[in-house]
Amino acid sequence: GIASVVAGHPLDTVKTRLQAGQGYGNTLKCVLTVYRNESLTGFFKGMSFPLASIGIYSSVVFGVFSNTQRFLSQLRHGDPAAAPSLADMTLASLVAGVISVGIGTPVELVKIRLQMQTQPYTKANIKLNSTAPGSPVYRGPIHCLRTILQKEGIPGIYRGNVAMLLRDVPGYCAYFIPYAMFCDWITPHGSIAPNPFSIWVAGGVAGAVSWAVCTPMDVVKSRLQADGVYSNQYKGTIDCVLQSYQNEGLKVFFRGLLVNTIRGFPSSAAMFLGYELSLKAMKRCQSETNP
Repeated sequence: GIASVVAGHPLDTVKTRLQAGQGYGNTLKCVLTVYRNESLTGFFKGMSFPLASIGIYSSVVFGVFSNTQRFLSQLRHGDPAAAPSLADMTLASLVAGVISVGIGTPVELVKIRLQMQTQPYTKANIKLNSTAPGSPVYRGPIHCLRTILQKEGIPGIYRGNVAMLLRDVPGYCAYFIPYAMFCDWITPHGSIAPNPFSIWVAGGVAGAVSWAVCTPMDVVKSRLQADGVYSNQYKGTIDCVLQSYQNEGLKVFFRGLLVNTIRGFPSSAAMFLGYELSLKAMKRCQSETNP
């Protein structure tokens, strides 16, 4: 999970600015604007909270996915280690997507709120009650979370959860299933397990496919969660969809598609490679400890 955040966060910031910000234009213009106004550190805004929490989030997602598969294999074949069918992987992906929203929504909310602050915070040049666009509202992730809780309560930290559910349920199906298929396809015949290169490529392709599929709902989620930094424009998911369509047309739901797809490759490649290598290392350590 940590490998995924480090590999993908700079482009995630660009994606969020394109989807929920104003005046950034295309991907290249957005990158240049962020760099010109905020230097290299601008691309890493909001990274500390996902970095601190991604371990728990990834553990839950991958744990729920693999254990659901094992449960279904036990149920169908009487052997939890039996190779899962496509239906088993699909159901396990759906369950993982639903469970992930409970943990992921607050993390995504804080990350996006911090990413949408377009100026660095300094005590000398800001009043915390300022709501003018461009003026920082939050000092950091903890202050952001505390402020949201004080102003909006528990429902506030789950803002955008419906959009995230509609993004992640199909998104994880387009994440785990292509990974398993590509991994199987590029692994040489006769190999007991895929090699690191196969895992890296399959994970990257799965990430690119998944983010391409869920970009429309990712736009809605980003807009809902960014809403509230300086103003409150949307009443809910449907209202956000309708307003976005009325104001900007159908193309608005494909904002950040290119950067999402590009970012999905290194981010997911790092995620799956880190996951598989960590599992192998822990199993090897366990076998050495308990021969």
